[in-house]
Amino acid sequence: MPATTPDIALRRIVTNGIEANVAVAGSGPAVLLLHGFPHTWRVWTEIIGPLAEHHRVIAPDLRGLGAGTRAAEGYDAGTLATDAEGILDALGAPSAAVVAIDAGTPVAFLLALRRPELVRRLVVMESLLGSLPGAEDFLAGGPPWWFGFHSVPGLGETVLIGHEAEYLDWFLAAGTRGRGVSQEIRDAFVSAYTGHDALRCAFSYYRAMPTTARQIGEAVADGRLTMPAMAIGAHPVGRALERQLRPVADDLTGHFIEDCGHIIPLDRPQELLRLLTPFLAADR
Repeated sequence: MPATTPDIALRRIVTNGIEANVAVAGSGPAVLLLHGFPHTWRVWTEIIGPLAEHHRVIAPDLRGLGAGTRAAEGYDAGTLATDAEGILDALGAPSAAVVAIDAGTPVAFLLALRRPELVRRLVVMESLLGSLPGAEDFLAGGPPWWFGFHSVPGLGETVLIGHEAEYLDWFLAAGTRGRGVSQEIRDAFVSAYTGHDALRCAFSYYRAMPTTARQIGEAVADGRLTMPAMAIGAHPVGRALERQLRPVADDLTGHFIEDCGHIIPLDRPQELLRLLTPFLAADR
């Protein structure tokens, strides 16, 4: 375990029909960290320790990813938000600041809209929120190529068997602008995404995107983000997420991290901490 995260405990929590693998560290106001693809809770390795000095950090593997249950269904953001509610409840956390990246962002967004009393502060990074306006420039050339590939039922998990490591290496290099991640983190991610069932679960997030987009549209029609929120962009999403959130958030701060790849917590952890620390400190 890296020196920055010496006191992490791994918990197994039964919620919403799955058994979740959850990393927990520190004490104080709860901070829930939600990762994306192709990550596990280990994407937060560099920031858990510093955050745990003043917070109780809760970092689950999302449904089907990492060491949790390889569920047959439930990869839409609404179901995943219910998973997150159950994890907080099982850990006795009546509310949390929620920090999310990539596939975790729609989950955090829906949780904040549906259960605002649970989400004291919201930080979202490097993702888009369904078909909300504001991402037109980013999508001008169409969505990223892998969205279509991952969305075809059964295709990706059939084609990639035996080549998972090479496939993930491409995402890890692209997500850090060629700088890469540590061998330990890389090997943990490759292990988590190796095998037909692991790939099926990962690609189910993409196959559930139409359902997630509908859920987001319905939630926005019924409410707004009322808690303090922060949108953080890097390469390639930039400020598209911030533009999507502006019309639906009462109190939004936007940031763009220069020379930073998509996997912000591993590529530029210190820059991320410089943004998170004061934002979350106001919640203590």
